[in-house]
Amino acid sequence: MTASHTLTANGLTLGYGDRTVITDLDLAIAPGQITAIVGSNGCGKSTLLRALARLLRPAAGEVRLDGAPLRSMHTKEVARVVGLLPQSPLAPEGIAVADLVGRGRHPHQKALARWSAHDYAVVADALEATGITDLADRSVDELSGGQRQRVWIAMALAQETDILLLDEPTTFLDVAHQIDVLDLLTDLSVSRGTTIVMVLHDLNLAARYADQLVAMKSGRVHAVGAPQQILTSELVEEVFGMANVVTEDPASGKPMVTPMGRHHVR
Repeated sequence: MTASHTLTANGLTLGYGDRTVITDLDLAIAPGQITAIVGSNGCGKSTLLRALARLLRPAAGEVRLDGAPLRSMHTKEVARVVGLLPQSPLAPEGIAVADLVGRGRHPHQKALARWSAHDYAVVADALEATGITDLADRSVDELSGGQRQRVWIAMALAQETDILLLDEPTTFLDVAHQIDVLDLLTDLSVSRGTTIVMVLHDLNLAARYADQLVAMKSGRVHAVGAPQQILTSELVEEVFGMANVVTEDPASGKPMVTPMGRHHVR
């Protein structure tokens, strides 16, 4: 994998029916880096991610992959470069873990072609990387929410794309597994040059793991840049409407946000 692919949004307006969610948005995703999209509920984070994956057609503007309009490209061509883990994916009833992870190989296969040794190796690596090798023969239906989430992440890894979009990849995971997943995504970015774009609700994990933060407010990009540059107490209050104190994360040296509720105001 390389970090050579570019993904940009230009003048993007998005919505559902008559409801506009995002208006005239411009954004360039940093190749080969981890970008975390943050913001309050309803600000358009997941909507933006769907458009970047070509699952939502813009009302205006366009998304470009390597300079070409995404909507003009063949579905399989896009899927070989851009992978998406949505927020609440649904697995076919009764499917085994290894079979679901194996579906990540579909964009790389020709019709009626048999699996190659590389296909099997990629799936095995994805199972191992997410710590679910021992679950390979289990039905996805039998798993806990956290186990299912790791299965979906393994499927996304098996797709072997240069750009990986993840909508709340730490959902349903306990703290230890949240860190495991974010460490794994960091490994992909560092070792393979994979471009990672993820929506995260945990502002401190976003700041710790992201090279670039995109802070959204009311369907627009409010600020974009390295966490050390943009994550201030003022920005958090503007974006989330929340009194807070920003200090240094002792683990990463990046900004760390402490919310100040009504009962804990200094």
